[in-house]
Amino acid sequence: MTDARRAMRADRAWLNRVFPLAVLLCWLAWAALAWWSAPRSVDAAELERDLAAGRVLTIARADGWDDSGPWARRPEPRYAQGGSTVVWARPDGQFRYAYVPASVPDGGSVEGDPDAGDATPASGAPTAGDDARWPAPDPDPLADPRARDATTHGGDTRADTIATTAALFALVIGVGWLLALVAGPPPVLGTRWYWFWIGLLPFGLGALAWAYRERWRADVPTARPRRTGWAGLGWWLVGGIAVSIAVAVLRMLLGGYVVPGG
Repeated sequence: MTDARRAMRADRAWLNRVFPLAVLLCWLAWAALAWWSAPRSVDAAELERDLAAGRVLTIARADGWDDSGPWARRPEPRYAQGGSTVVWARPDGQFRYAYVPASVPDGGSVEGDPDAGDATPASGAPTAGDDARWPAPDPDPLADPRARDATTHGGDTRADTIATTAALFALVIGVGWLLALVAGPPPVLGTRWYWFWIGLLPFGLGALAWAYRERWRADVPTARPRRTGWAGLGWWLVGGIAVSIAVAVLRMLLGGYVVPGG
């Protein structure tokens, strides 16, 4: 009986070392892939350069990005025909987007203008002789002949594949953490509800904290009672706000390429 218990303890100690390493490796793979395929904001000049160099695989208009939901969910563009954001995928596996407002069709009138049908121009409006003073609207990049194939592309690009693979790694982390939390031994630092809320922290940081404290250092006792689910809820709220502020500050300091976001 004693030998059996020792064997079980040895197996558990081995799992407590291997499992956190597996979680860490999956998290590093997710972080690298998600960072590379994250949408990056650039100017319209870079879109023109990518079109000229043939680096536009897909292109569409959107009204910003939908990055709501859990941390594992990949950002998705909110496609809109008249959206002011142009989103495109590059051969290197990255998504880029730029602010390029859709041009108003020639001959269009402002809705609700009672003088829309009057041939006499309003005061200050440009006339035929003033065309030189009024610059022509920028051409629509989706109408550019160089983007013809990109607007009709029907399959996934390398950027889509990378983003999907990153989401799969995040799913593996989330499912593995949740199964181990529910079916594994009782946690040391806090209750299962405590770690449930902590595990919802952005970017998988809560799952990393759980793997480190409850698996890698599972043999270290605590000097006070286990933390409750209410404590986990509070730390989740405070931690989520702190992480969001930290990401915003890093984006301002390092730029949108190093710290991308939709």
